[in-house]
Amino acid sequence: MSTQLFSEEASDTLVMQPPAPVRKHTLLIVDDEEGPRQSLRVVFKDEYNILLAENGAQAVELAQENRIDAVISDIRMAGMSGIELLGKLKSVDASIEVIILTAYETIETARQALRFGACDYLNKPFDIGTIRAAVASAVERRTLSAEMRINNLKLIELQSQLQNQKLLEEISRSRGEIYASIIHDINGPLTIISGFIQLINQRIADSHRVEGEALDMVKDRLKRMTRQVTSCIEISQRYLSLMRQRSSETNQVRVNQVLKDLEELLRAHPCTANHEIFIDSLPLDVTLQINGTDLIQILLNLSINGFQSSEEPLAVKISGKVYADGSQLSSISAGPNDAVLNQDRFKNAGPVLRLSIQDTGPGIPSQIISKIFEPYFTTKAAGKGTGLGLSIVQRLVKEANGLLHLHSVVGQGTTFDLYLPALTLHE
Repeated sequence: MSTQLFSEEASDTLVMQPPAPVRKHTLLIVDDEEGPRQSLRVVFKDEYNILLAENGAQAVELAQENRIDAVISDIRMAGMSGIELLGKLKSVDASIEVIILTAYETIETARQALRFGACDYLNKPFDIGTIRAAVASAVERRTLSAEMRINNLKLIELQSQLQNQKLLEEISRSRGEIYASIIHDINGPLTIISGFIQLINQRIADSHRVEGEALDMVKDRLKRMTRQVTSCIEISQRYLSLMRQRSSETNQVRVNQVLKDLEELLRAHPCTANHEIFIDSLPLDVTLQINGTDLIQILLNLSINGFQSSEEPLAVKISGKVYADGSQLSSISAGPNDAVLNQDRFKNAGPVLRLSIQDTGPGIPSQIISKIFEPYFTTKAAGKGTGLGLSIVQRLVKEANGLLHLHSVVGQGTTFDLYLPALTLHE
């Protein structure tokens, strides 16, 4: 005798289907009765790719042949129970999310289902909203699990690349500085990743299920972590290329996207707490011939230098301006409150982009302005800075054939003006 699947008060919502997403996840429905299988197929056919199985053995075979994101399975079936099927599905793919249905609930069966890894346990009859929410949550869990596995594989790959280079054999000069630069550059993204992981752990530590605002937070932080992992890999590849004595590939990058990424990095960075960030995108976007990771590292290090200049609240503003040519740069000179890098190599023909990083910090005393780009020079307390940030900026500016002008007055703040040749202006 067929068991009632849906409660009456929700039956009139059966025909209301959300628009189909561009990419469908796969949902496997397992029940030894035709009626429940077809009812669930009708509910979810516009949202997911549907696979149907009339017994546990058929369900396992489908799981072995297809990438299945979520499963809805009845608990009482001939031949193989839903609990047994749950265990076999997890052995095929541990990240498959399984929802168990039953019309004969007992505390022991519920415990068994959850112990074997079911993500939800629903009683018949239930309304359509409940089953939709359960499946949506299951698919989200599957997606998050996949993202975490991808991040982990990327980190393992990065670690393998660094180990396989046999750095001690390949670097005969400037070894200590290159090592320190790698650690310094990668430390920023890793600090952000660590902060996100702590935040996620705090949010879900005491939760048996992650949903609602907590789920949205986890998804957002995982996306940001993925970007930071990618940044770590790009940074490492740049240095590994240098170690192999090959020039890094020169790419073209659009400035407004870099500024957007920079703002996200800064707002997640611990050093910006209690400070203000203002980043203005360009009215007309500009394409530069520079590696995007290099440009972000330059702007990130200059910005962090401003935020770390004082424990008192301050503001850092980043803005840009395009000049028809670089003729006005000839008037830049290194006075007592200035420092100019790479002026003799800068080609100021054609359009030039100026990116300004201004802070309202305490300013830099004139007697040390000439020293701040030296490796390991720092005015910060022990443990607060490595003295490498501005040294790295100096190297990257030279590699990009750019020009950097520093102007700072004690009590009035500091401004770094970065000038780079512009390739294309976009309407």
